[in-house]
Amino acid sequence: MFESLSSRLNKTIKNLTGRGRLTEANIQETLEEVRKALLDADVALPVVSRFIEDVRVKALGQDVLESLKPGDLLVKIVYDELVDVMGQMNASLNLAATPPAVVLMAGLQGSGKTTTAAKLAKVLMEQHNKKVLLTSADIYRPAAIEQLKTLAHSINALYSPSSADQNPVTIAQNAIAEAKRSAADVVIIDTAGRLHIDTEMMAEIKAIHAATKPVETLFVVDSMTGQDAANTAKAFNDALSLTGIILTKTDGDSRGGAALSVRSITGKPIKFIGVGEKIDALEAFHPDRIASRILGMGDIISLVEEAHRKIDQKEVEKVAKKIKKGHGFDLEDFANQLREMRKMGGISSLLAKLPGMGNMPAAQHALDDKTFIKMEAIINSMTKKERRFPAIIKGSHKRRIAKGSGTEVPDINRLLKKHMEMQRMMKKLKGGGMAQMMRRMQGMMPRQ
Repeated sequence: MFESLSSRLNKTIKNLTGRGRLTEANIQETLEEVRKALLDADVALPVVSRFIEDVRVKALGQDVLESLKPGDLLVKIVYDELVDVMGQMNASLNLAATPPAVVLMAGLQGSGKTTTAAKLAKVLMEQHNKKVLLTSADIYRPAAIEQLKTLAHSINALYSPSSADQNPVTIAQNAIAEAKRSAADVVIIDTAGRLHIDTEMMAEIKAIHAATKPVETLFVVDSMTGQDAANTAKAFNDALSLTGIILTKTDGDSRGGAALSVRSITGKPIKFIGVGEKIDALEAFHPDRIASRILGMGDIISLVEEAHRKIDQKEVEKVAKKIKKGHGFDLEDFANQLREMRKMGGISSLLAKLPGMGNMPAAQHALDDKTFIKMEAIINSMTKKERRFPAIIKGSHKRRIAKGSGTEVPDINRLLKKHMEMQRMMKKLKGGGMAQMMRRMQGMMPRQ
């Protein structure tokens, strides 16, 4: 998300930071480019106008104009305004209610609502230790009922069954009764979507809302619809009084207009963003971290949190002990590292969160996720002895491995070269290089 906006904003601001001093003329010129970048990102016009005016007023202040580093101060002003537009801080779910707390999911058809209901259940179960029950009140799409049932079972959540011949309000009430019997902490109710907003749909969801009295009413919307997402969210908010928004499909949205428009237009916070199709691809929305990503500062905090949740800590300790004892970093270890990276969304997801890397298409191309999948296939085609002792891999071995993995001999050579580079890096980390690397990463963190 935000790739095109981030690239344009960074280029525009970089041009200004190279100048000795700021003037009203060059600030105005820069803000005009920022305005174009925001509009191209499909940010709603009222939001753009307000953003530009707020930045302009602060940028023309005496402190900025007389600063020794006015360009750096301008970056800070833009950063602060981005955070302000998106909501200052993460708005967590409010589940402070006598169990079961009811969470109602609303949205248009095709927004990813059903999958998001299961993703949210997984987050609550794994990160908040909640016992969650799911149910589907979408009687118009039997496939949606079956989909949620399958997803619930896949994450070991409780599930209250429903069918197309039932009343949606009855389904919701049955789910709450079942949750009480099962001592569930949270009930997540998936509702029917439509291709567009209509009175019948609104009447139905209002009836469910009135009968269940949810503590959270979350609007799920496709981020790729841009400012239309914000306008649709406003229509739902006017009818239901939403408590928050979940933006889906942000991994396919290079513009980011929805994220920058939704809160301003609805007055409701973005609570989560969907960052992929996998069941664990739902992240809490942190405006400050997103602003850092947009301005090329990276998002080390989210990266560390994600690593802690998804990476096998025992595997990490095993490799660390092995290297500390002086044993080599073999190809089996290398394959394990590739698998751990894929758990975190692949190399493109990691690069987006590293300072200065989000706007480096060349780097992303060189470390393409398909390349990593190919490398893993090559290692899997090796014998156990070849993985442990790569030095024995010669011409005949390479031809056999290439044939078994559907690759070419030059691919084998590239893999062995990358492995040697990894070995050299691991040797450096053994001698205190890890602490030095962490200090460098801290130095790259945005100062606020």
